[in-house]
Formats: sequence, C-alpha cells, structure tokens
Amino acid sequence: MDKIFLFFSAIVLGSAGWFAWAVLMPVQPAAQAIVMLRPGYSTRRIATELKSAGVIRNEDAFILWRYLRRQRSLKAGEYLFENPANIIDIQKRLRRGDVYIHTVVVPEGFTIFDIARAIEAAGLGPAADFLQVAQSDTELISDLAPAAPSLEGYLFPDTYEFTRMMTMQDMAAAMVRQFRQEARQIGLAQSPATNSAESGTPTISPVTDSPSARSRDATSEAVDIEKIVTMASIVEKETAVAEERPLVASVYYNRLAKRIALDADPSVIYGELLAGTYSGALHHDDMRFDSRYNTYKYVGLPPGPIGNPGKSALEAAMHPAQSDYYYFVADAQGHHRFSRTIEEHNKNVAAYRRAMRQQ
Repeated sequence: MDKIFLFFSAIVLGSAGWFAWAVLMPVQPAAQAIVMLRPGYSTRRIATELKSAGVIRNEDAFILWRYLRRQRSLKAGEYLFENPANIIDIQKRLRRGDVYIHTVVVPEGFTIFDIARAIEAAGLGPAADFLQVAQSDTELISDLAPAAPSLEGYLFPDTYEFTRMMTMQDMAAAMVRQFRQEARQIGLAQSPATNSAESGTPTISPVTDSPSARSRDATSEAVDIEKIVTMASIVEKETAVAEERPLVASVYYNRLAKRIALDADPSVIYGELLAGTYSGALHHDDMRFDSRYNTYKYVGLPPGPIGNPGKSALEAAMHPAQSDYYYFVADAQGHHRFSRTIEEHNKNVAAYRRAMRQQ
C-alpha cells in the first residue's frame, strides 16, 4: 500500500512539476512571430496556433491554465510575439486584446491611389481592395458631398493606427471621421458658402429659420463643400508653401469668375490616373486628353477633388487672398511668382526656365 501511495504521489508531483514548468517558464520565439487569431476560435485552436508559431511549449498546459483561471474571453486579432513570455503572460495579453498595430501615414495631397498603396505596404491588405471602397462607398460622405464620384478629398491626411481585424471600410470611415472633425474645427461643415459671380471668392450665405430655406441652405452647403474641397485639393497639389496657398486659391477663383480655364497640371495628372494612362510625367499631348479633369480643355472646376487636402489648403480655399492675379509659375526655389497679365506671366516663365538651366 505504501508503495502504491508513493507511486501515485510521484505521479502527482511529477505532473504538477511539469505543469508548473510548462506554464511558468518563458518561451523565446525563434524570430518575430505573428499569430492571427480569428473571431470564433476555440481555446484549443488558439493553443494550436500559438504552438505552431513557437510561442508556447505545450497546448494542453495552455488549455488547462485557461480552464483553471477562466476570466475574460481571449480576444481575436493579430498578435506579435518577439520577447520571452510564459503562458500566464500570453493569456493576459490575449485578454487585454494587446494586438499588433499597423501605422499608416497619409501625407497632405495623397490621392486614393497613394493611400491604397500605403495600406498595402503596411500589411493591411491589397491596394485594390481599399481602392474599390474609396471609389464606391460614397454614402460615407453623402450628406457633405452628395455628388462626389468617390471618397477622394474626404480621407483626411494624418497618421493612423489600424489593425488587421479592421475592414477596408473601417479604415476609410476612420479617415472620413477625421475629415469631419477637422472640417468642423475650421467652420467648413457649419458655414454654407457660395461662389460670388462678381469676385469669384466664397461668401457666407445668410441663415434663415424657414424649413424650406434651411433645406435649400443644406443643399447649397453640400454643393459648396464639394467645391471648396475640390479647390483645396488643387491648391494642395500646386504648392507646399502654406503662406502661398491663399494666393494660389485667389488665382483660381479669379479665373473661375472670368470663365478662364484653370490650366492646372495636377488635375490633368489625376484624370490620367483615373484612366490608367499616366506615364509619370506630363507632355504637351496630355493637355488634349479628353477628360473632365483636364482643366486646360474644360472651363471650371473638375468633377471632384484630385487629392486629399490638409487643413491649410482647406482654409485657403475657404478664405482666399484678395488679389488681381490670374497666373503663377514656380521660381525654381520652392516658391511661386504671381502675375496679373499674360505678359508678366511669360516673363516669369522665361525666368523660371533660365533658373532651371543654370541649376
């Protein structure tokens, strides 16, 4: 009897020792281990995934500890393991939902094509999937821009932190939410504006208490938001110098008021991006490209934004400088020269070409 007791005692002690070793001893992954735990995974499936990735020693020990210490559920998500950890630490992480975060940087002026590539580069999914959402899920901005052909212009430039459990729609919605927040801060979402036929610059419409008038104001506001965002996207593409943006905006508003073609190169580029024909540089033949985005061929604003403007460009489009300029050209030093007449402009163009040859 004593021998049997000692035998079973040894088994119990050995099992307890093994269990303590399996649970408490940290495991160092051979390399950075990324484990994707999908919604609905059982504890057994989670343990299997972790064991396959070299994160835990034993699946049964993981399951038993989970049974003994059953608390909050283990959260789905993408987890990165690179430091030594034991089963207790790992289950704490899974209960917290300490998932791996992918950082996506969207600079000012990025187009939906640029953002799609950044999403893919961050490991969040194919660029084509995000592009499909950006070109189709316009209900996200239907109240702001009911005629918008895509989400272009309303995906606010910022640094975002996404997880692989988020859908492409979730990511696009986060960027739209940021646009709405910034628009409210600068008064874009609250201040309906119309383009004055006389000055070509935005003016604030009066507020009325009439329900029908309020409805008209809301429609007018939406239309004007589209125009302002479209103008801001062109301004954003034309200059990176914040203090120049109100002047650039004034040039385009002046040309709109006089029914002069905007002649904005970035809009032509965008039209070719949509058509899939952009070669990486503009040539003389491109100015004859038949697209509503070709502001050399068609008078007025393009059908929608040509990129996603930042706060400075939006403010410039809302509050352009008062000027009588109709032309501008780069000065080869990162700024622009503005002119009132085509003669002045041609001189500035010649000066720019001389400076570029000298460089």
